[in-house]
Amino acid sequence: MAIPQGTIYTIEDIYALPEGQRAELIDGQMYMMAPPNTVYQRISHFLEWEIENYIRSKNGACEVFAAPFAVFLNKDGQNYVEPDISVVCDKDKIDDKGCNGAPDWIIEITSPSDPQRDYGIKLFKYRTAGVREYWIVNPQKKTITVFDFEQSKRSNQYNWDDDISVCIYEDFIINISNFLSK
Repeated sequence: MAIPQGTIYTIEDIYALPEGQRAELIDGQMYMMAPPNTVYQRISHFLEWEIENYIRSKNGACEVFAAPFAVFLNKDGQNYVEPDISVVCDKDKIDDKGCNGAPDWIIEITSPSDPQRDYGIKLFKYRTAGVREYWIVNPQKKTITVFDFEQSKRSNQYNWDDDISVCIYEDFIINISNFLSK
């Protein structure tokens, strides 16, 4: 849910929110965030665990961060997001406040109240900021939409039971139904 238009918000407004209240800032517009539900938590935990295990098994340098994790997409103070999962491979982008610049891979799990933000506004922002790969996991439709911003021909929509190849890792495949059937 966006706060009424007319005011341009900045990162200072995000930091001024009451304790426990979360919001994202996209082009100066503030979007309040609802607390995640149980399905979201299960999917997020599974994906974070799978990605972390893969990276460790390969002795990789990338790091996995689950929300709430601050991502400052631009240096303008008007774009602050908290992706559900962020994979950052450039350690120079990470500081005590979060990630400064585009993570390599972002996963968003849609909210029943506002799935269009992930498919529209964030898709555009992530692509233009330099994110390499973007997944939209939609529990309501049981789909995963993968955007490979480096090779668009690999972008696709998958069903829950499909094997999904991770674009930034040649030999990494994730299947959500394997987890959900347990």
